[in-house]
This record gives sequence, structure tokens and C-alpha cells, in this order.
Amino acid sequence: MQMFNFFVIILGFISPCLCTRLNVGTKNNNYNVMDYGARGDGKTDDSHAFVNAWSSACKYGGTLTIPAEKSFMATNVKFSGPCKPKIHIQFDGKIVAPPKAVWKSGEYLIYIDNLDGLTIDGNGKGGADGDGSTWWQCQNCNRPGVQLFHFHSCKNLKVSNIMVTNSPSGHVSVNQCNGATFSHISINSPSNSPNTDGFDISFSSNILVEDSNIKSGDDCIAINGDSSFINATGITCGPGHGISVGSLGKVRPNDKVSDVHVRNCTFTGTSNGGRIKTKMGGSGYAKNIIFEEIILDNVKNPIIIDQKYKNGLPRNTDVVVSDVKFRGFTGTCSGDIAINLDCRKKLSVVCNNAYGTATNTIPSVTCLLK
Repeated sequence: MQMFNFFVIILGFISPCLCTRLNVGTKNNNYNVMDYGARGDGKTDDSHAFVNAWSSACKYGGTLTIPAEKSFMATNVKFSGPCKPKIHIQFDGKIVAPPKAVWKSGEYLIYIDNLDGLTIDGNGKGGADGDGSTWWQCQNCNRPGVQLFHFHSCKNLKVSNIMVTNSPSGHVSVNQCNGATFSHISINSPSNSPNTDGFDISFSSNILVEDSNIKSGDDCIAINGDSSFINATGITCGPGHGISVGSLGKVRPNDKVSDVHVRNCTFTGTSNGGRIKTKMGGSGYAKNIIFEEIILDNVKNPIIIDQKYKNGLPRNTDVVVSDVKFRGFTGTCSGDIAINLDCRKKLSVVCNNAYGTATNTIPSVTCLLK
């Protein structure tokens, strides 16, 4: 193990329940899923009870309660809006996924959509378990990207004190959301669980992940295209692949990420610390990125920019990386390379006895003869 102490780099370059719907009276607008037919034994399918309880909460407002010391087996639970009043979910119990062999269709265990001002709070024990081991062991079969929590098109969201464990794939995904705070979130999957990102953020802005512990088999936090003003602070990451911007240019033709601030985080036994990764042949940009006040404990690649991530198309990347700062890194490095800035050369144009005009090209063609 080698000691690694690094202060600052500044980069600026281009490169089966058949229950019918129940009409349940409540106290103080509290909608307990047990009152809607849920068993909470971890074996009975309680999906319909959740749907019916949510329908009442969304219509009248108040608190949806998932009681403590209960396990509710469910699949494809949807908490969708819009709801006129603001809703609170008291997530003290646990939603558990069935094994892969009896999984229903769908890509999410819990889907939360089109809500403004939703708050979710647990007691530090409530949350979701994905029974991921029944998926991970299938190495050569079709393994869809089942995720445990998916937040889509939400505004002013607050989630705190929940546990998310053993997802078949990603644990928490955030898509097309504006304004969300995730605090005191515990994510736990083993290092050999494939593609189990802790947080996967895309097409979102003004997102804060704070004071959370993330263990996974992939990125602790992945910040993907069309995301801006993303903050991560007080994160303990490991095992995992670190906190990454990207990969960019992988699927969408024009991936853009800007204004990312990762601060006061600890990486333990991870393959990476702060990372930016772009695909060759992609397009877009990553700019105004800061990683600072980072503690490293046996990290293989503390600082890495990889513009040739998993190869890609055989041409230079059009993803521009600029205004990047790494500062206040200290700790130990398990590899031989503490800082790896693997950037592609800027695209060039060559004209040889060529005549004509060119407009709106990247790169600019300025060498044509008139």
C-alpha cells in the first residue's frame, strides 16, 4: 500500500391478493397499508394493498404508513401523481421483492412518479430489499435492469433514513426530477453484485445526496447525461467503483453534465475515487466539476479521467471535459497510478487541395480554399 497525499489539480481542457378496493376510515389522514388488506408476512403478495392505500392518500392527503417490524412482498408498486395535497410516506417497515423465478414483469420494485413535495422518512430500518442474489448468480442469462426505487418527474422531494439492500440492479434511480434531497440513506450490496449502482441520476437538476453510506458492486453514485447542479457530501463509499460523472456518450447522442460538487467524502477499498468517464464517439460535455476534501483508504484509482471508457466507436471523442478541479485528496492508494488523466486529443481537420465551404461543423473546417 502506498501513501497518497494530493492537494490540488485544476483542469481546463477539451478533450396473488385479489382484494377489491377498500373504503377505509382513517384517523388524522393516516392510511396504514394493513387497513387495506396487507398481510406483512413477507410471503403474501401485498401489492394491491399498497395501490389502494396510495389511492386514498393521494386523493385526500396525509400519511401513507408502512408499519415497522413487517415485511411486505410486492412487485411494481406505483406511487403516482399528481396528488392535490402533499403526501408523506412513513416507511418504517420493509418492502421485499420476490425471488427472480416469480418476479412479475416490470423494471422497478417501487416506482414514484409525478409528485411535488413528497416526503419519505424511515426509522433507519425501513426500506426495500431486492433479493438480488437470485439474480446475480445468473451470469449468462438475460438479466433486466430491475431497480428498487425509481423516482421520475418529481419536484421538491425529500427522502431520509431508509435502507436499500441487495438490488438486482441499481438501487435508487432519479430521472427527470428537479429539487430532491436524499439524506441518511443506507445502501448495501456486496462488491461482486453486478451493475448495482447506489444512485443513478439522469436528466435531473438540483439534487443533493448527503450523509449516506453506500456499498455496492458498481458506482456509489453515477451522474449521467442532462444533469446539472448535483451535490454529494458526507458520503461513505465502499466497496464500489467510486463516484462517477458518466459514462457520457454511451447511448444518447449528446450527453451534458455540469455543476457537480462532491465534497467531504470517504472512499474505502473502492476501484476509483473521483472519476469522469466518456465514450469514444460520443458527444456533449462535462464541465464545472469539483471533487474536494476526499479521504482515501486503499483506493486503486484515486483520481481518474477516462475518455476512452470501454473503447466505443473508433474515432476521437466529441465529449468535452473542462473546468474540473480535484483538491484536498489524502490517504492511501492500492495501485501504482494515483492520478490518471487519459484524455483524447482534440479533433483536427486536414485539407489537401480541397475547395468549397463548410458551416456548423465540429471541429471547424477553416482550411478549405475558395
